[in-house]
Amino acid sequence: MGNPIAVSKDLSQSAYDHLWMHFTRMSSYENAPVPTIVRGEGTYIYDDKGKKYLDGLAGLFVVQAGHGRRELAEVAAKQAAELAFFPIWSYAHPKAVELAERLAHYAPGDLNKVFFTTGGGEAVETAWKLAKQYHKLTGNHTKYKVISRAVAYHGTPQGALSITGLPALKAPFEPLVPGAHKVPNTNIYRAPIHGDDPEAFGRWAADQIEQEILFEGPETVAAVFLEPVQNAGGCFPPPPGYFQRVREICDQYGVLLVSDEVICAFGRLGTMFACDKFGYVPDIITCAKGMTSGYSPIGAAIVSDRIAEPFYKGDNTFLHGYTFGGHPVSAAVGLANLDIFEREGLNQHVLDNEANFLNTLQKLNDLPIVGDVRGNGFFYGIELVKDKTTKESFTDEESERILYGYVSKKLFEYGLYCRADDRGDPVIQLSPPLISDQATFDEIEGIIRQVLTEAWTKI
Repeated sequence: MGNPIAVSKDLSQSAYDHLWMHFTRMSSYENAPVPTIVRGEGTYIYDDKGKKYLDGLAGLFVVQAGHGRRELAEVAAKQAAELAFFPIWSYAHPKAVELAERLAHYAPGDLNKVFFTTGGGEAVETAWKLAKQYHKLTGNHTKYKVISRAVAYHGTPQGALSITGLPALKAPFEPLVPGAHKVPNTNIYRAPIHGDDPEAFGRWAADQIEQEILFEGPETVAAVFLEPVQNAGGCFPPPPGYFQRVREICDQYGVLLVSDEVICAFGRLGTMFACDKFGYVPDIITCAKGMTSGYSPIGAAIVSDRIAEPFYKGDNTFLHGYTFGGHPVSAAVGLANLDIFEREGLNQHVLDNEANFLNTLQKLNDLPIVGDVRGNGFFYGIELVKDKTTKESFTDEESERILYGYVSKKLFEYGLYCRADDRGDPVIQLSPPLISDQATFDEIEGIIRQVLTEAWTKI
């Protein structure tokens, strides 16, 4: 036997030596400390030096009910003591059954079948595989392609990454799964047409999906994957009538509509499922993040009875699954989290306060570097520009120097954890816990104002 492992007292150095962080340029921390968060309480997080930060991103669009909810930790401990693990491969356990029933109750239309995963990317992967097999079981053997939008992010597994519309994220891993095609997104701020008419722009953007279906051949297209509010690029809400037109198109050509609500579900927009807010019923909802407020990992594809029906006949089987899908502890935490939603009225709190949040952020429009403030619910993006009149964006060098080299670091240094991102155009993204109030909004606006005022002097 070797010597006992000594616990490192320098967490930052140990993080650089051993913890391969996700979506992280590791060389950035060769000679710099790794930010290490040790505690959360309400809307705040604290680092290993005791410094306090406002969590302006709810972790990663996740911690809906806020940090430090002891009752969720206690539910997890109780469930782990009773039944820590059992798979749902041909077996059930009570919490998975109860959570599936509850999600079916919240979901619109006939979306009554819940296929659990452990995260959002797995849910998207599940939905594409399910769509392909559904079409095969119903006699449409050539339907396998998917359509999604430019700049959209749908996950990192090979299939989900193919659906993702961010070329830079895909290039290192190509060739990917074939058959994923892209259409324009709903960024009306940079609309190539109808930029002054949201309804006309929405119709145009939806009709691009029909054109792509016709170009590829309706007999080859299995599904369309869309986020209710697109995350990457900086929070693109749907224009009026957009999803109603998309639903018509999908029905006309026998294409499944997948609402990718990994971010937007569970109160982020003020409704349990975001499709309800925009008045459409998809064939599949993919969801994850906020289902447990991040206190334990889980995801799901929620499927309509019509799409599930062929899988419930004869010897047909969906040969797909995950070891930890529907994990007992995660399912128990999910149920308790949804109890908090109902008891505290978190969805209504978002609906009651979304206008205040937007109005507070729109004060930043007086800054020359702010081009657009957009979003919905408690989910907003602030697009940064070099010229407000022409909407001229930053060059790659300027983005690297100003967005990453200055804005991102200063926001954190001044006590705001959020995301500065240039997947698409440069944006600051905000998605605080759903318990946030006007004091939270004012604090966010104040820190961003200070940082962007300083950043403008460095262009």
